Amino acid sequence: MIRQIKRALVGASNFHDATLTSTVQALISQVEAGGDKAVREMAIRFDGLDRSDYRLSKAEIDACINGITNQEREDIEFAQEQVRNFALAQLKTMSELEVETLPGVILGHKHVPVDNVGCYVPGGKYPLLASAHMTVLTAKVAGCDRVITCAPPFKGVPAPLIVAAQHLAGADEIYALGGVQAVAAMAVGTETIKPVSILAGPGNAYVAEAKRLLFGRVGIDLFAGPTEVLVIGDDTVDSEIVATDLLGQAEHGSNSPAVFITNSEKLANDTLAQIDRLLKILPTSKIAGEAWRNHGEIILCDTREEMLAEANRIASEHVQVMTSDDQWFLDNLKNYGALFLGARTTVAYGDKVIGTNHTLPTKGAARYTGGLWVGKFLKTCTYQRILTDEASTLIGEYTSRLCMMEGFAGHAEQANVRVRRFGHRNVEYATAVEPLAAIRNLEVSK
Repeated sequence: MIRQIKRALVGASNFHDATLTSTVQALISQVEAGGDKAVREMAIRFDGLDRSDYRLSKAEIDACINGITNQEREDIEFAQEQVRNFALAQLKTMSELEVETLPGVILGHKHVPVDNVGCYVPGGKYPLLASAHMTVLTAKVAGCDRVITCAPPFKGVPAPLIVAAQHLAGADEIYALGGVQAVAAMAVGTETIKPVSILAGPGNAYVAEAKRLLFGRVGIDLFAGPTEVLVIGDDTVDSEIVATDLLGQAEHGSNSPAVFITNSEKLANDTLAQIDRLLKILPTSKIAGEAWRNHGEIILCDTREEMLAEANRIASEHVQVMTSDDQWFLDNLKNYGALFLGARTTVAYGDKVIGTNHTLPTKGAARYTGGLWVGKFLKTCTYQRILTDEASTLIGEYTSRLCMMEGFAGHAEQANVRVRRFGHRNVEYATAVEPLAAIRNLEVSK
């Protein structure tokens, strides 16, 4: 039996808010029509930053690098080394393929890096420099030629830590731009910004909607919503750790869901008490507290199978598992963005430094996709080669007949001409006929 010890007061918002969509579409249209001039007007209006050129110069980048402490640089480089190492290990799993499927018929695929990548690094409420590692570095490991970044100014100026992270990750161009104007400029292009082929990186609701509206014109990493955390725990973990892990992710935003699934009623009640205690001392309690009140849940189950079913139903972005048998959940859980196993690890490790990518699916998208990884910046492109006349003739004869079943005479002739040329057979020119499949369907319906 499943019971809710605490329910969310507010339902999760959906992707499509009509007012938000119309506002963002209007801003994208302004960038399309006005180019650099429109971008500047919007940057002044929304970011409070007026520049003739929003691309940072080498001198500005160097000043940011020199403006951080040795410890800060060492920490950034350590985090980037972890992300790079894991991305390189992922890349090694992606083998190219060439196989002879029939005598003389060669099929294969290659992994081709996307040529131009645009990375958005949030920096309004918090300067999320970790997003630079996750996007820029991963694209560079994939072999992308040009990787550009946009990040909003922090307190009116380019944020030194974000700029340093972008540069150290290998960004080719760095822009002090935020919001819809940044995303639109990268996707659409302006007089001074060459358009990209794919957009990556998290952002607020306006940034997320801009990416959604631009999808198709450019690729995107994934549709992102508010940060989510799901903790699965039993009586082998203490309530302070559970409460800390819930509130630590709730501080992302007042609309961030935080859910705890347990089979221990005592742990559920103790966690509630710990959350009340921690909210009195947590510096970000205003945001985390609102998120917990409105979107926090505690679900009590009888069995681990019920816990598993609830976790799969929720399909959370981050899933922290702290039970007597974490391996069982790893073996059986199917819907999650990233999994954190055992009390020794936590979502914050993945967010900042451990090496796995923190750009992950939200709003149930974990049911059908994983998060950002090196493969997202690679196109798996197929090719074919036929080595012998006999193989071309064999495939040509099948192709011709199958094309005529669909009524594609021109397609059939592409095959027939090769049967004549390489098979030395006098095949009649294809004539216009009704597709056999359609005729048969009509006969069946009669």
